Amino acid sequence: MAGRRVLVVGSGGREHALVARLAADPGVDTVLAAPGNPGMAAHGRCHDVAVDDHAALVRLARDEAVDLVVVGPEGPLVAGLVDVLAEAGIAAFGPAAAAARLEGSKAFAKSVMDAAGVPTAAWVAAATREEALAALDRFARPGVPWVVKADGLAAGKGVVVTADRTEAEAAIDAALGGRFGDAGTTLVIEEFLAGPERSLFAVCDGDDAVLLAPAQDHKRALDGDAGPNTGGMGAFSPVAGFALGDAHVDVLRDTVVRPVLRELARRGSPFRGLLFVGLVDTVDGPKVLEYNVRFGDPETQVVLPRLTSGLVDLLWAAATGSAATGDGVASVPVTFADDAAVTVVMASAGYPASSSHGDVIDGVGTADACTGVHVLHAGTARDADGRLVTAGGRVLAVTALGRDVDEARARAYGGVARIRFAGAQHRTDIGRTGHGGT
Repeated sequence: MAGRRVLVVGSGGREHALVARLAADPGVDTVLAAPGNPGMAAHGRCHDVAVDDHAALVRLARDEAVDLVVVGPEGPLVAGLVDVLAEAGIAAFGPAAAAARLEGSKAFAKSVMDAAGVPTAAWVAAATREEALAALDRFARPGVPWVVKADGLAAGKGVVVTADRTEAEAAIDAALGGRFGDAGTTLVIEEFLAGPERSLFAVCDGDDAVLLAPAQDHKRALDGDAGPNTGGMGAFSPVAGFALGDAHVDVLRDTVVRPVLRELARRGSPFRGLLFVGLVDTVDGPKVLEYNVRFGDPETQVVLPRLTSGLVDLLWAAATGSAATGDGVASVPVTFADDAAVTVVMASAGYPASSSHGDVIDGVGTADACTGVHVLHAGTARDADGRLVTAGGRVLAVTALGRDVDEARARAYGGVARIRFAGAQHRTDIGRTGHGGT
């Protein structure tokens, strides 16, 4: 059988990781990206089509005889891109809009968790300041922060962990005052979950799921897990004591993945695609912090480089197969290398509050030439003179493989040291024991 033609929708570091891994897959003939970025252009053709232009993406998939569309970002998933592709008869990896509400609405996700019996933080939905303040009273505990979340999509910046009552009220006022647009018209106030955070990827076919290697990310902007939450400043895999195939992970599939699949199917919204489970290892056991409906960023940048089995067959099985007919995800072997991977995000000046565009980037080729290092582009572009420049908050994800996390970490930071652009910032403690999480 000829290799498949695959279109990856998106332009960030996660999509670059997907494009790079698919381009190396023997089951893939051609990889395309829309809109892509300069890094993806090294692996396949990029087409200047926006992720929210559903009609143009359908035309592109048809014109290029694409077999499978892989949707990277959450925005087009929540907006129903997979539904539009399905109507056009085009196979797509990703959930339909009804199931994508797991990420599109935190209150909806919490209601699904409650119905499915999934362990999670106690929560309250609030549409007014008065309701939100009452929720603060409910979760008040000496020395324990409050968690204030915008209900809708907020580009990874809608979660605020507040140190005191004054900060909590300020976060409520900012969200309800329009900081996150429509995403903040409803809030979810939660009890704080203390413990290290883990990221678990489950590839789902609507009936069952196959787990990928777990990872741990670093959400806070500054070393020592200080500063504001970001979209992610780095990640590493594997996670000590949390290896693929461990009984711990197998139990998690039965407690936090399969129950959600059953509940969504019961509601008439079967989930096909990547279910991202954000977990916190609390003193009372693992609890779900959140569900996302796509590959995590930057976790994808450390999970996919360790994958030694085919990726396209797994994505195809999720998009088109089923457990009932025996061609679902459980029929596809999944294996990972023993090597570790670490990725360090290099962000532009002002991130996460703002970003700098147009700053010239030097040294990417030199970093890429380092042993075990692969620089993944996240927010980059070419200027009128063809120079590589910054084009977003998270600019690059410098990823490295090594025999263990320490070696991968040293290699990744060796790559970081070779890259320069004005205002560049990064954490220096990615992959160190005890860091990462919320």
